[in-house]
Amino acid sequence: MKINRDLRIGVNQPGNSPQPLTGTQAKFGELVEKQDQKLQTEQLTRLMGEVTAAGDRLGRSRNFKDLAKFKMLVKRFVKETVEYGMNLKQSHSWNEFGEGRKLRLVETIDEKLAELTESVLHGEKESVDVLDQIGEIKGLLINIYT
Repeated sequence: MKINRDLRIGVNQPGNSPQPLTGTQAKFGELVEKQDQKLQTEQLTRLMGEVTAAGDRLGRSRNFKDLAKFKMLVKRFVKETVEYGMNLKQSHSWNEFGEGRKLRLVETIDEKLAELTESVLHGEKESVDVLDQIGEIKGLLINIYT
């Protein structure tokens, strides 16, 4: 039995080499990336609107249900921004021993949420103070994605 060794058709022929990306293919990739960024920004804007509405409700009612919803929306907003690779603002500070440490904006948001929870829990602050804390948290959220 004779075996034919010329069965590889089309291999090593000059017409079958991979072609580099043309201008239209590269532009399509850029277009997809821009649309993805636009959708991410729109989603973050929508989430920010939900946070604002929940904050207004919390400022009026000051009950635990609205507090839980506000905290959940803030955490979801932070999670979305981190997942989409938004830059977290970092700063360096020094403690009393001269050791450097990084402070993240997310930690500040968590602290403000804890303060807000304490305020609503103890009911010791007026609506204006609660609204002030809510506004502070919203400002920190805006700093994350701008």
